[in-house]
Amino acid sequence: MGSERRLSLFIYARIIVSFLFLAATLLLEYQDSFVTDERFQPGVIRLMAFSFIFSVISLLFLKKFKFNQLLTNLQVIWDLLFVTVLVLFTGGILSPYSFLYLLSIMIAGMLLGRRQALYTASLCGILYGTILDFQYFGYLSFIGLSQEDAQQFGALRLFYTISFNLIAFGLTAFITGLLAERARLSEEALQRSSIDYYELAQLNSAIVAHSESGLLTTTVDGRIRVFNPYAEAITWLSQSDAYDKHIESVFPQLAGHFNQNDISTKLEFEYNPFDSTSMILGCRIAPFKDSEGALVGYIINFRDVSNIRSMEAALKKADRLVALGELSARMAHEIRNPLAALCGSVQLLSGSTNIQEHDGRLLAIVSREAERLDSLISEFLMYARPASPQLQLINLHAYIEEDFIFLNQDPRFTHITLRNLVPKSAVVSVDPDQLHQVVINLLQNAADAVSDGGWVKVECSETFDFVSISITDNGSGIAEDTVQHLFEPFWTTKPTGTGLGLAISYRIIEAHGGTLSVESPPAGGCRFVIKLPVL
Repeated sequence: MGSERRLSLFIYARIIVSFLFLAATLLLEYQDSFVTDERFQPGVIRLMAFSFIFSVISLLFLKKFKFNQLLTNLQVIWDLLFVTVLVLFTGGILSPYSFLYLLSIMIAGMLLGRRQALYTASLCGILYGTILDFQYFGYLSFIGLSQEDAQQFGALRLFYTISFNLIAFGLTAFITGLLAERARLSEEALQRSSIDYYELAQLNSAIVAHSESGLLTTTVDGRIRVFNPYAEAITWLSQSDAYDKHIESVFPQLAGHFNQNDISTKLEFEYNPFDSTSMILGCRIAPFKDSEGALVGYIINFRDVSNIRSMEAALKKADRLVALGELSARMAHEIRNPLAALCGSVQLLSGSTNIQEHDGRLLAIVSREAERLDSLISEFLMYARPASPQLQLINLHAYIEEDFIFLNQDPRFTHITLRNLVPKSAVVSVDPDQLHQVVINLLQNAADAVSDGGWVKVECSETFDFVSISITDNGSGIAEDTVQHLFEPFWTTKPTGTGLGLAISYRIIEAHGGTLSVESPPAGGCRFVIKLPVL
């Protein structure tokens, strides 16, 4: 590419020079100062015109067929012929244009290299020496070159002229070839370096653009420069909007975390862009320096770790619930054995004919409470070791309708609107009895949370992996500290509750391979979400 550019510049220069030389020749055609013999005038004009035409054709050929060695060689050969003919037309030994041989040598060196420059210098010496010798011996008189002009120089001076020109030609070829070789090596090194930098820039750009985490850079004073697409998606700001903003105007939580040392900083903070859903961002701030070790800015890498933290919390809760379940199962068995003996003894005493009425009432209370305790232990065991689900395909819309019909008999739902928004085509694979227990429990909890005129709706959506069933109410909502203990056994906010309903529901959905979670909708109220795997 460099050789083509040099050749193109050379042809452009020759076009300009040929045109100017032609114009000057035409202007001087009517003067005697150009050459002493006016017979040379038409030849010079034709030579300049031909040189101009040849250069234009060469340029067109170069544009169409790009650079090639043949075209370059033709240019060098034409230059030699041009200079030689010009010297012949302008007086031979008296010609002021013999210096153009030096330009031909320099052009050959720049276009073809050191060896070709030496070849060209040798050919220039042969051509120029031949012209002077032939003129001296009168062999060029037929084209108008005077033998007397050459003989006036004398043989010795003629020898010195040829010798000095040969030396000048050789030195020019050597120096030009050396410089051309260095220029070529420098050009190749620069091209390799440019390619490496370009590939590196492309790679860096691709890494920044396709990174699955936020990446931005700032100046020392905190002005944003690089802002990748992940950062744009998180902050709802484009690169152009974020450019030159102060980092604290985008992430106020980073105030005070920039320092002037070499230590990177890690932190997590809650981020809520433009009142949207809050998220937890994990962030790392690292300083970067220039080649001299001076601090020039900071690199900030961050990503949304909300799901990771939610999973960690869910795993901790699951571990805690498993431990409680195992402990509950053991305690339930230990309690049930003496309870069975107690119930049997009470029944025997109650069947005695000698028991007084007052004692009978007491024994009835003991029997009733024992049965209540037995029922509580049964629920406890259901939580600790839920039965394996017997999966069936059911139409979810019709299933929810049946649950609504069942709950219409409950006084708590008299002034509450139940909305079945499940698509009629929705199908899930569940244990119908266990899902019934979960849905009834969640609907009853929702009814306890809403006042007269409230509503409870059931919705369903499906993704590639899960079917989500949500039960939403417009009640008073749920406190954040309550959510932390919501699915733990025996934890309840109801005065008469056992605290096992949601815990059992959680274990049932878990046995189905799904999850049960709670969230607060933006409009208020509470929403329980059941996620079941698509089978």
